[in-house]
Amino acid sequence: MANDSLTYPWSNPDLHNCQQCPRLSNFLQAVRTQHPDYHARPVSAFGDAHAKLLIVGLAPGMHGANRTGRPFTGDYAGILLYQTLHRFGFATRSESVSADDRLQLPGCRITNAVKCLPPENKPIPQEIKRCNQYLKAEMKVFIENGGMAVLALGTVAHQATLMSLQLKLKDYPFAHGIIHHLPLRNGLKLYDSYHCSRYNTQTKRLTPEMFKSVFDKIVADINL
Repeated sequence: MANDSLTYPWSNPDLHNCQQCPRLSNFLQAVRTQHPDYHARPVSAFGDAHAKLLIVGLAPGMHGANRTGRPFTGDYAGILLYQTLHRFGFATRSESVSADDRLQLPGCRITNAVKCLPPENKPIPQEIKRCNQYLKAEMKVFIENGGMAVLALGTVAHQATLMSLQLKLKDYPFAHGIIHHLPLRNGLKLYDSYHCSRYNTQTKRLTPEMFKSVFDKIVADINL
């Protein structure tokens, strides 16, 4: 299965140079000055072009995706995610180190609600709304290519996913482990999980077994 995270339509050709959010653009410019070897630009989706599972995170981490240019790659937040993906056959190895490590995600795709690194890892509502055009485009292709399940990591990813599908949050509240059956012709389901951040995993808000339980449901539903 091909991994084509640098090609349209999965990655909008305008994304790499997007500057629609002045706060984020100015912050990234400062980061590039401080870390000239960092990617420090919008981060594209990564994984299988014909994925059955799309994972939506929050935003690039300073020394993870913002550094490497690939979602959940090179920082703590990716540890549990890639270990779990490998356990369930969605990744060819259990860790994601760099954008050129030849890792592949058969049947899976990873993206973020916000494509640019936000200060203090906290995008503001206007930035989430502006960036949603890219998630909406990704979601459209995901569904057209036979996508079956979306896993939202955290409340922001959950809200951004619903926004991209023009669905109302009040009808589909976020809760860890819940499955939302969305009113779409293809029968798309939305699965919720707490984000696999350092804080959530170290405080045991999200344990490996809790995360595994979410994936057990996903795999059972998409018959992999």
